[in-house]
Amino acid sequence: MRLYHWVRSYLQYIKRKIQPPSCPPYNHVCQVGDPVLRSQAADVDPATISSPEVQGVIKTMVKVMRRLECVGLSAPQVGVPLRIVALEYPVKMMEESSPASREARGLSVQPLRIFVNPTLRVLDGRTVLFQEACESISGFSATVPRYLSVEVSGLNENAEPVSWQVSGWPARIIQHEMDHLDGLLYLDRMDSKTFINIKWQTHNE
Repeated sequence: MRLYHWVRSYLQYIKRKIQPPSCPPYNHVCQVGDPVLRSQAADVDPATISSPEVQGVIKTMVKVMRRLECVGLSAPQVGVPLRIVALEYPVKMMEESSPASREARGLSVQPLRIFVNPTLRVLDGRTVLFQEACESISGFSATVPRYLSVEVSGLNENAEPVSWQVSGWPARIIQHEMDHLDGLLYLDRMDSKTFINIKWQTHNE
């Protein structure tokens, strides 16, 4: 074990000599343990939304989200503690779900949506339980309660005011991403008895 860590540290040292460490926004998703995931994200000055810096963060978020085929991402997940979230549920994902799953979870195709400085208002206070995963807790999943229907308001990538009333699975996605802006992970809301390694079955084969 000690030899492994020594070799790994040495390889990392050599790598850093050849290639300097990357800087946010990252082209990967930060993993649980990274302090950025537990920090309170800062508001974005609306006057800076059109700046190359903020637009670069948004473009990176969308690129990473699509590459990993996930349905939502927050700026803290790419290492930037700003209040920005992205969401998208493409037709391809919908087609991969069974009709029964679509109905049970309230799935619907959603175009790309960007919210800067979003605020959330609960429209239906009833909660529903479904298994939920997160790219920042890679390889795991748990049952998490979420409100049935919410409204999110903020600014889009063009600094224009936007508001969206949504229910079903998209409402779950936006609540999950909004939590990231306040340093919360689904671990903080989950039923701990349902926490699983997604590939637990393969370990028995």
